Amino acid sequence: MLQFLRHILLAIHFLIASCINLLIGLARPRNPDNSRLCGRVYSLPALRILGLQTTLEVGDLTALPNPYVMVVNHQSNYDLFILGSVVPRRTVTIGKQSLKWIPFFGQVYWLAGNVLIDRDNAEKAKEAMLKTTEVMQHQDTSIWVFPEGTRNLGQGLLPFKKGAFQMAINAGVPIVPLCASSYKRDMRLNRWRSGKLRIRSLPPIPTTGLTLDDMPALMERCRAQMVACIAELDAQTA
Repeated sequence: MLQFLRHILLAIHFLIASCINLLIGLARPRNPDNSRLCGRVYSLPALRILGLQTTLEVGDLTALPNPYVMVVNHQSNYDLFILGSVVPRRTVTIGKQSLKWIPFFGQVYWLAGNVLIDRDNAEKAKEAMLKTTEVMQHQDTSIWVFPEGTRNLGQGLLPFKKGAFQMAINAGVPIVPLCASSYKRDMRLNRWRSGKLRIRSLPPIPTTGLTLDDMPALMERCRAQMVACIAELDAQTA
């Protein structure tokens, strides 16, 4: 019963938050800092509704200069509510072009300055990636990427795709890992206190001087750090 009630409240909250965020987007369309504001509108009330006891260890993000590529583990559709509260300033995400057809959210997503990619069209996807590199280099904007490319459902970090690391090397910007504990695996929405959540940012990994030949080692280094961090976070929330 409690889980059903939470789902109803989340649905109502999502609609109200989307309307508020739509107004934010219309007031300053395509502003890269809209993602930070919209993320908080979606996330902060939702964390209360979900009943998660949350610990944030992301203090360094507020002082971290743009641009950088932030890589984050992707667990479920709840990530919008779970991670929205820690989106740094002037940070946009890369999403599938099909997202724009989702009522309310799709329009908010586009107005927030996020980058939409047609993954089925290699040429257009490549053009979007080149544009993203230019945005990082010249517009004081960072990019948020889920390098797994799909949801892992809290069952461990999946292999990484190359896109985030290729962008970082091409733009000469650091990789910043952000890790969330395995909430999807452990969350029990039928309980008043549904579980514990810890989110931690790791020190930037520089890419200065690297070439695409160095990309496999960079990917492995980043993934190993995130695997270790997630394991530590899970142990602390157990």
